[in-house]
Amino acid sequence: MEVIDIAVGVELAPLTRTITQDQINRYADASGDHNPLHIDPGFASTTRFGGTIAHGMLVLAFVSEMLTGAFGARWLNSGKLKVRFRGAARPGDAVTCQGRVAETSAERTTCTVQCSNQDGEILLSGDAEVAP
Repeated sequence: MEVIDIAVGVELAPLTRTITQDQINRYADASGDHNPLHIDPGFASTTRFGGTIAHGMLVLAFVSEMLTGAFGARWLNSGKLKVRFRGAARPGDAVTCQGRVAETSAERTTCTVQCSNQDGEILLSGDAEVAP
């Protein structure tokens, strides 16, 4: 696992994952969140989403994976996230997570983070913080 050179403006290596219904179902089992919006295509087709959507925390896990790749154990031991969910990820979506170092100090490194789908729709955005 390579740790990035920490400087304001440095872009983190992006991470892209494709969402599948099987992955959503497995996340539902692991989390205990069996909301039919996530796992029942028939029910979900009657909602404003028109089909199943991924759990927000599943998408957020991709951000954590990206940050682990950038900061290694530092992220795992001291990482903090503050994000806002802005859109829904659907089966078949290619979700790309990106980040950029926004601020560094002796106490912390702060990054802006976001995930978007293949159409450029922002799915979540926010800030990540890691200790030096």
